[in-house]
Amino acid sequence: MDGHHCDGTVMINHDKKNISVFDFFCGCGGTSRGFQKAGMDIAFALDVDKDAKNTFTKNFPSTDFCDKSIKKLTVLDFQHTLDKYKDSYKLFCGCAPCQPFTKQNTESPKQDERKDLLTYFGTIVKECEPDFVFVENVPGLQKVPNHKHGPFPAFEELLHKLNYQIAYGVVAAQDYGAPQLRRRFVLLASRHGEISIPEPTHGKDSDTPYKTVYDAIADLPAITAGESYAGNNVLNHRAAMLSEINLERIKASTHDGGGRNNWPRALWPECYTRTNEDGTTHSGHTDCYGRLWWKKPATGLTTRCISYSNGRFGHPVQDRAISVREAARLQGFDDTFEFTGNLNSMARQIGNAVPVDLAFAMGKQFIKHIEAIHG
Repeated sequence: MDGHHCDGTVMINHDKKNISVFDFFCGCGGTSRGFQKAGMDIAFALDVDKDAKNTFTKNFPSTDFCDKSIKKLTVLDFQHTLDKYKDSYKLFCGCAPCQPFTKQNTESPKQDERKDLLTYFGTIVKECEPDFVFVENVPGLQKVPNHKHGPFPAFEELLHKLNYQIAYGVVAAQDYGAPQLRRRFVLLASRHGEISIPEPTHGKDSDTPYKTVYDAIADLPAITAGESYAGNNVLNHRAAMLSEINLERIKASTHDGGGRNNWPRALWPECYTRTNEDGTTHSGHTDCYGRLWWKKPATGLTTRCISYSNGRFGHPVQDRAISVREAARLQGFDDTFEFTGNLNSMARQIGNAVPVDLAFAMGKQFIKHIEAIHG
């Protein structure tokens, strides 16, 4: 390693082969941004979502982008990129959409075609045999067996047949510097010897405390619900509108972690005033309509992370939900990263992204692995 840029990016000694990344479910670019910060070249990206494509290409203008479905992809579609980066190590990312494996998913496993995406990714890995493979998904991906149409057992078997050494498990993004509580399944695979999941860098088992909401967003300018910050120095600092009753609700919530337990009964939504069969009040989702805490990591961001009523996404002290930029910071995106699309689309892109800090830690682990190869 030569050292670090002032933005934290690790610089590679280019006398050695660098790692080029092929990001097959790139979304808006969380994995790619993390790997780029770790010092890798983002060579190729694929996604079928038009808004995600527009965001990705705006932030990675030199990356070859393909908007084909992976189900129709052939190696010919990115052969020119493979040729362009023929002298580097290849790392293939397969962070497929995770909704089919979430606890909240109510679709039949047989009906959700997204379950096959890891299998199609496996076909591309088999044809190209890249040096490294990275997969990120929800905890539970690895627990769905073959007979329930789980793709992971066959994918793991394929990697072993192709002589990859693999390491996988469930990690917490906050353990690697993300200011957000988010448990994820990760897999790292290498054709160049044994590889392992990196040790946590933050939290109770390290010398560095967890990053908090305060660390991430406290310095951003104050705005009101429905307002877009007008300055050019902060991109996408825009908050969703609040209805009159939701504005009353958040004003009735105490600063720094307050929620509907602070409200007078008249402000309760109807769904929280229903009684159960035993006469107790239906409690509902306790985080809905909640404010974030300053001195804790944020709760896990979802695709509705800028909606006050859809989780603990209220600003700790301002009477609004968090803005697009605040959500982006909680996912680890730097302020130069610009999102495109309407408000709901930007929130969906951010909620679906791999936390940048988590990807950065995994990227550094692959680079450390390469350095070990070179002695």
